[in-house]
Formats: sequence, structure tokens, C-alpha cells
Amino acid sequence: MGLFEKRRCQKFLQFVQNFEKDDPKTHNKFDMSKKTPKELMSKEFGLEDDTIDFLGHSLALYLDDDYLSRPGECYNLIERMRLYAESLAKYSKSPYIYPLYGLGELPQAFARLSAIYGGTYMLNKPVDEIVYDNGKAIGVKSEGEVAKCRFIVADPSYFPEKVKKTGQVIRAICILNHPIPDTNNADSCQIVIPQKQVKRHSDIYVGCISFAHNVVPKGKYLAIVSTTVETNDPKKELAPGLALLGNITETLYSIVDTYEPVADGTKDQVFISTSYDATSHFETTCQDVLSIYKRITGKDLVLKPKEQEGEQQQ
Repeated sequence: MGLFEKRRCQKFLQFVQNFEKDDPKTHNKFDMSKKTPKELMSKEFGLEDDTIDFLGHSLALYLDDDYLSRPGECYNLIERMRLYAESLAKYSKSPYIYPLYGLGELPQAFARLSAIYGGTYMLNKPVDEIVYDNGKAIGVKSEGEVAKCRFIVADPSYFPEKVKKTGQVIRAICILNHPIPDTNNADSCQIVIPQKQVKRHSDIYVGCISFAHNVVPKGKYLAIVSTTVETNDPKKELAPGLALLGNITETLYSIVDTYEPVADGTKDQVFISTSYDATSHFETTCQDVLSIYKRITGKDLVLKPKEQEGEQQQ
């Protein structure tokens, strides 16, 4: 950014920080319900296209530029940016949380909670058959036994007849002997390359973790570059992301199909998630979890703050 653009961006970020939806005085006389994000950022605050790209894709984490032309989307834009800022303020170095020992810790945590609340965690059990009663799932048969249930939550691979293909994602898993250049030697980072910057329809995502998170040997770094496949040469599509990594020790590629359920699951009590997309920050995965919860219970998930220790004792 140039000197004047920094000043304009600063004014916009101050506007976002001070904004209150129910207080028109904080709206700067801008009609948030009818105007578009493009009008807010470009016309109202005079931000340049590159700055808008950065704010929309790296802070607000939009997956494409469709949001720019949606009337009333300004509210959502501001909420997304404030979430990023609040997360950064809470965790100091980064708005993201990286699980130590990798994502394998998440199912382990779930297994421990299952034990506490009376659940049963069955490992290495093949799914032989889904048991239905009057069109509703009531159990899963495995090796002659039936685990009974009120509903089933599963990823698309278990129910190919209940999902539709939405596209493909290519990922390059890269082993490095050094941190990603120009990241101030960060042991973890997220990089988003906005689609417009590389003349694409989809962003390119770079996520990096390291030995600091106990996922690779000491001195090693693990970078994952991913994007939605748009051409017949998927590997070439990752080139802008791979170019940021410096010398790469080894690269492993994978191309996977992505799916989404064709029904919401309320009729047959089979609630299916969407496939992992190309994003590296897992926001869409969290949104999918919230969607599944609402489809199962009929209400939004509300996460309440943990009770104070004194209140628990009482």
C-alpha cells in the first residue's frame, strides 16, 4: 500500500471496529441494508482493488468475489472482519489455533468426551449395512453386530447414493527444511492468494505447520498448498502457491472429488457432511458442523462460556 492508501485502509478498519448494527450513528450515514460491500469499500472509503482483495479474502475469508455485489452483505463482511480481529487479539500471534500433534488429536479428544458422557467409541469396525425402519436409520450393522442409534452422522464416502459431486480439490503436501520465506521465520502461517491476483475463479491456499506442533521431526516444516481444480492441468494451478515456499525437499500430490448431500437428512435421519474443500483455515468445516447440528436438533448451536469454578462448586 502507498501512504494515502494506508490512511484510507486505517479509516475503514476503524469504522469496522466502531460499527454497531443497532446504532445508526456508527454507520456514517451509509445505508448498510441496501448497499454492497463494493460500494462500501470502494466508493465510501476509496480503497483500491488490491486492498479490497486482501481484506475480503485474507481477513473476511470469502471464497470468491460474489460477495462484493450482494446488497446487504456489508453486515456479514464487518462481522467476519471483526471475528478475525478479535481472534488475533485473543491469541496474540495468530487468529488461528493449530492442534498439537496434528488433527488426529481432535478424534482423540472426542473419544475422551464420549467416555465421560457415556458414549462408546468403536474403532476399526467396517460398516456392513445401514439398518432402516420405515425409511429411517436406526442402526449400523458391523461384523454381525448392530449398533442402534436415533440418527447417523457421516461423511459422503459412506453414502455415495445420497450425495452429488461438486468438483475436485488438488493438494500438494510439501516437506521443507526451512520456514516459508518472507514470513519472519514463522513456525506456522496461513497464506491466501486471491483469485483475481492469479486470474482464477478460486483462491489458492497455503498452510504451514512445523516441528513446533509435533507433526514433523525437529527442524522440518510441512506446507500444504491447495485449490479447487479448474483446468485439465491441476498441478500447474498450484504453481503460484508452490513458488512461495522456496526449496522443497519432497512434494506429494493428491486430487480428490468433493461431494455434498442431496437432502438435509431429516427424512431418513442420515445427516451427511460436505467434503473438505480447498480452504486451509477450516471455517467452512465449522459452518458445516453448525449446519449439521441445526438439521439434527432444529435449533442453532449456542456455545456458552464455561462456568466459573465457584459456580460449579455451588
